[in-house]
Amino acid sequence: MPSGGGRRTAAMTDEEIWATVVGQGEAVGFLRAAASSPVHAYLFVGPPGAGRATAARAFAGSILATGTIGDDADRHRRLAAGGRHPDLVWVAPTGRALLVADAEGITVEASRSPIEADRKVMVVDRFDTAEAESAASLLKTIEEPPATVVFVLLAEEVPAEHVTIASRCVRVDLPPLADEVVVAALVADGVDPERAAHLAGASAGSLDRARLLADDPTLQGRRDAWWSVPDRIDGTGATVAVLVEELRAMIDGGQQILTARHEQEVTDMAEQEKSLGTRGSGRRQLEERQRREVRRFRDDELRFGLATLVRRYRDLVLDGRTSAMDATGRITEVGGELLRNPNEALLLQALFLDLPAAS
Repeated sequence: MPSGGGRRTAAMTDEEIWATVVGQGEAVGFLRAAASSPVHAYLFVGPPGAGRATAARAFAGSILATGTIGDDADRHRRLAAGGRHPDLVWVAPTGRALLVADAEGITVEASRSPIEADRKVMVVDRFDTAEAESAASLLKTIEEPPATVVFVLLAEEVPAEHVTIASRCVRVDLPPLADEVVVAALVADGVDPERAAHLAGASAGSLDRARLLADDPTLQGRRDAWWSVPDRIDGTGATVAVLVEELRAMIDGGQQILTARHEQEVTDMAEQEKSLGTRGSGRRQLEERQRREVRRFRDDELRFGLATLVRRYRDLVLDGRTSAMDATGRITEVGGELLRNPNEALLLQALFLDLPAAS
C-alpha cells in the first residue's frame, strides 16, 4: 500500500529521481531510455563522488516503477532512491575484496523472486575488488540471470581479470564531474559562489568531497602550506621532516569533519542496536566503510597537495626557473604511487628531497 496516504508531498516522479544524479547528462539520457526494457547486466564505471551509487538507485527506481502508475510508481521510485526498496538488493564486500562467499550469496539472492515489483535489481558495489575466483564464479549468474533480475555492477575501473564479465555487461561511464557542475551544485546547497569555485578546484571532480570540504574552514590553510613548500625546502632532511609532519598534521585536522560524521554514525548504530538488537546491524560493514572513507580522504588530500605543488612549479618555470621543469614530472610520478597505499611520511620525504627550492 502506498505510504503517505497518496499525498503528493511523498511522491517522486521519474524526472525527480533522475534529477538526483548530478552532472552526468549522457549517462542519465542513456539509462532513462534503457529503464523501460533493461538488459540483464550493466557496469557503471567511474571514480568516487561522480555519482555511480546515485545513478544505480535512480536506474533501479525507474526499472521497478515500469508498468505501474500514480502513487504505486512514485512509491517504487522513492523507496529505491532512499535505498529502501525490497527489490533493490545492494551487495558490497564486507572487507577489502569481494570474496567467493560474497559471490555465492549473490547467486543465491538472484535466484529468489521479486517481492513487490515485477523485477529485482541487484547492485554489486566495488565490483572491481572481486577476487579472480569470485569474479569467475559470478560469470554465469551475471551472463544468464533469471528473467526477473537486472544486475548493476559498480566499479572505479575494470581490472584485466574482470574483462570477461565486463564484456557481458552494458558499460556506462560516469567520469569525474566538471568544476562548473560541482560549483553549481554547491551554490544550490547555499555555498558562496567564490568559495564554491575554490572547493571545486580541490574536489578532483567529486561532489562528495566538495560537500565535505564545504564545512572545512582549514582548507585554504592546507593549500597555502603546499604552495609554500618550494620556498621552505633547502635540501636538508631536517627541514623536510618538519615540513612533512606539518602537512600531515594539517591533513589530520581536516579529517576531523569526517571523523565527527563517523562518530555520529556509530552513535546512531548503537541506538539502533539497543532498540532492535545487534543481529544484522551491519556494524562490521560500517567500520570497514569508514576505514575506506578515511583512506580515500587522505589520498584525496595528498593528490590535492601534489596538484597544488605542480601548479606552483609550473609558475616557477614561467618565471624562468628551468630547474623546476623536472619537478612536475617527479610530483606526477609520486601521485601514481598512491595506488599502492604507501607510507605517507616516507613518500613525501623522498619527494621533497628531490625537489628544487624556489630560490
